[in-house]
Amino acid sequence: MNYHPPTPEMFNGRIGAFSQLPRDWHWPEETWKDYDAPILCAAPGLAPQARVASYGMVPRRHIPPDVKPFDTMNARAESLVARRSFASAWRRLQLCAVPMLWFYEPCYESGRAERTAIGMRDKSLFWVAGLWREWQEADGSMTSAFTQITINADTHPLMRRMHRPGDEKRSLVLLGDDEVRDWLGSRDLDVAHSFLRHFPAEAMTAWPAPLAPRRAAPSTAAPVPVNGELF
Repeated sequence: MNYHPPTPEMFNGRIGAFSQLPRDWHWPEETWKDYDAPILCAAPGLAPQARVASYGMVPRRHIPPDVKPFDTMNARAESLVARRSFASAWRRLQLCAVPMLWFYEPCYESGRAERTAIGMRDKSLFWVAGLWREWQEADGSMTSAFTQITINADTHPLMRRMHRPGDEKRSLVLLGDDEVRDWLGSRDLDVAHSFLRHFPAEAMTAWPAPLAPRRAAPSTAAPVPVNGELF
């Protein structure tokens, strides 16, 4: 799965921890595995802070050469404790919120996979619940990486339309502006787990997005406004 994050200009000082972005903070227009993207992260004793982090809890460069590459872009809510890649961050409440404008899923209603964008009906920025961790690089520097949490979507009116027929339906855990502070401020696992629920389908929308994003021409779509303030 990939998604479309806000540009640095869209924050424009309106979203607390992103209010003063360093001039050298940049990220690609679309986010794929191992691409840098902005997140808000927190942990007990750590105030929410903005970071640019790598998409995927275990970056490819940190997978040993004798281990078959594996994906950690998404963390299933049902196995957060069981999966080694995510368990430590979950137990330590290393929570993050990932800002985005829309994300992409395959829809098979036409009989074949159709790349589909999913976002808010009012086109506003929204957030996805995730986990983060730090990595020490070969040069001694510290970097951050993140994953997004998913839940079963077999009964969600919109998200159950996505993915291959017969496959389990999954959805990202979407957060509204009014939920982000409380999600990041969770101080026990039960409270954090209470946020792993569906976002109202009536507040969401989906539309065809047929272009292959890796080789698409620069977007000519009108800028999507960032609604509301946070922190």
